[in-house]
Amino acid sequence: MTGQILIRGGRVLDPASGLDSISDVLVTNGAVEQVAANIEAPEARVIDAHGCLVTPGFVDLHTHLREPGFEQKGTIATETLAALRGGFTTICAMPNTNPAPDAADVLRSLRERIERDAQVRVFPIGCVTRGRAGKELAELSELAGGGCIALSDDGSPVANARLMRHAMELAAALRLPISEHCDDPELSHGGSMNEGSVSERLGLPGQPAAAETSAIARNIALCEATGARLHIAHVTTARGLELVADAKRRGLPITCEVTPSHLFLTEAAVFGGEAEPAYDTNAKINPPLRTEADRRALLAGINSGVIDAIATDHAPHAIEDKLCEFDEAAFGISCIETALGCVMTLVDRGELELGAAIRALTAGPASVFSFPPGTGTLVPGSTDITIVDPAARWTVDPASFASKGRNTPLGGTQLTGTVRAVIINGSVAFEMEVAGA
Repeated sequence: MTGQILIRGGRVLDPASGLDSISDVLVTNGAVEQVAANIEAPEARVIDAHGCLVTPGFVDLHTHLREPGFEQKGTIATETLAALRGGFTTICAMPNTNPAPDAADVLRSLRERIERDAQVRVFPIGCVTRGRAGKELAELSELAGGGCIALSDDGSPVANARLMRHAMELAAALRLPISEHCDDPELSHGGSMNEGSVSERLGLPGQPAAAETSAIARNIALCEATGARLHIAHVTTARGLELVADAKRRGLPITCEVTPSHLFLTEAAVFGGEAEPAYDTNAKINPPLRTEADRRALLAGINSGVIDAIATDHAPHAIEDKLCEFDEAAFGISCIETALGCVMTLVDRGELELGAAIRALTAGPASVFSFPPGTGTLVPGSTDITIVDPAARWTVDPASFASKGRNTPLGGTQLTGTVRAVIINGSVAFEMEVAGA
C-alpha cells in the first residue's frame, strides 16, 4: 500500500505501549510511521479524529463465521464485514462448521475460503477431537502445521478427562493453546438458561453455575499437570473467575475471556422488560446469561486485568433458529456489531474503566495467542487502527446489521460509542458517514 493517511487530533490510546495522549498518527505505505503531536504531512489524506479515540484494531478471540456448512446463518463474507463494522481487524474463527477443521485437508479448504472472502484478518481455530465429537483426537500435528492459531471443540466441551489430558500434552508439545468451553455436560444437559430464580419463575430448565466451575477446576488441574497453555472461553460466573485468578497467581499458563453479552446483560433479559414474560429466545446463549452478582464480578475482572480479553462469541442464526419455543431455540447472540457499543456504554456508566476496556479489546487478546508482531498495538510498523467516537449515541436496529444473524436481545436499546473508521494494512477499510459532512 502506498501513500499516507494522517489521523489528526484524536486521543491515542494504546495499552500495549502505555500511550495515552492527544496526538496525530501518520500511516505511510501501509504501516504506522509516527505517533506524535502536530505531524506535518501535506500530501496525506487527513482523517479528523478530534473528540475520538484512536486505538489499535480490535482483536476477537472467539467468532463464529458459520461457513462451511451453515451459510443460511452466516458466511465468511457477511460475518467478517460485520466484524469490520464492529471495529475488529483480527478475528479467530471457531471450528463449529460442517465439516469441522479436524485435519489438514479441511483446514486447507477453509483457509482458501478465508483468503478469497474475508474482509478482516481471520485465524482459524482447529478441533481438539475428530468432528468435535469428543471420542478421539483430531490430527493435531496437521492442524498445527496448517496454521491453526489454537485448538478448541467450542460448544462441545471435551468431557473425557483422560482424552483432555492427552490433548493438552500434545498441544503443549506443539506450542498451541487450547481454548475450552468449560462445562460439565452431565450437569448442564437439558438446561436452556441459568439455573436460578428467573428460570424457576419461567418454568425453564436451568444450567447450574457448578457446571462451569467444576469444569474450570478440572481443566486447571490438567493444565498444571501438563504445562499446556489453557484459555478459558467465555467465563460467566464469579466463582469461575476466582478459580482463574487463583491459577494465575500460582503462575499457571492460563488466560480467559468474557463476552460483551455477559458484561452487559443478565438472566433477566430472558424474561424481558414487560409484566408478562417475554421468553426472549434472542437472549438464549451458551453458557447462559447469569446473575447480576456474576456480571459485576466479570466487570471487576476486566478492570483488574484478571480477564485478558473481551471476546464476542458472535453467533449468527437464521430467523427460524430463534422463532420457536425457548427450549427448542438455538443458543447464541449476534453481537460483533454491538460489542463496542455495549463496552462503551458500560464505560459511560462508570462500570468499566476506559483503559481496561480498550486493553481487553486490543493488547489483552493479542497476548493470548501467537499473532503476528504488531497485532493489538500502534507501535511503528503496525498496520491496523480503529477510530471510535465515544460519545455517539445510537439505537440498535438488527435490520441494519451486516451480519446475516439478526438474533440480538438489544433491538431498540440505545448504546453509546460507535466505530468511526477502521484502517487495515494501512488502508481505510471502513468509514462511517458523518451527518453534514
